[in-house]
Amino acid sequence: MNEESSKSLQELLCVALNHFNNHEWYEAHDVFEEIWNSVDGDERQVIQGMLQVSVSQFHLSKGNLNGATILLGEGLGRIKTRTKINLGIDLESFCLCLENLLSKLQTEAAVSENDKPFLKTL
Repeated sequence: MNEESSKSLQELLCVALNHFNNHEWYEAHDVFEEIWNSVDGDERQVIQGMLQVSVSQFHLSKGNLNGATILLGEGLGRIKTRTKINLGIDLESFCLCLENLLSKLQTEAAVSENDKPFLKTL
């Protein structure tokens, strides 16, 4: 990846994170998809995981608990084994947050605003 494409990747990632952290799930999904189309390997898997988590949160916001649970689990699975990938994001704390939310969804426990996932930069 050359410096110019890396810069635009970082800019897109910043936009995606802003949408995600503002609970603009559909918009975050769109930007993650754009990034996903430009990366490969483990980075691609992590971005796909974030994309899936975004869609899971969109489903959750619409009351589709089954869809939210499935996509959250799939997204977590893609990210969990790749937490050392350097995208400038704290993937380890993100996975802990996702595991907690997934557990609540699987046990049908109450989910609060504080359970919504958040992407922290390093």
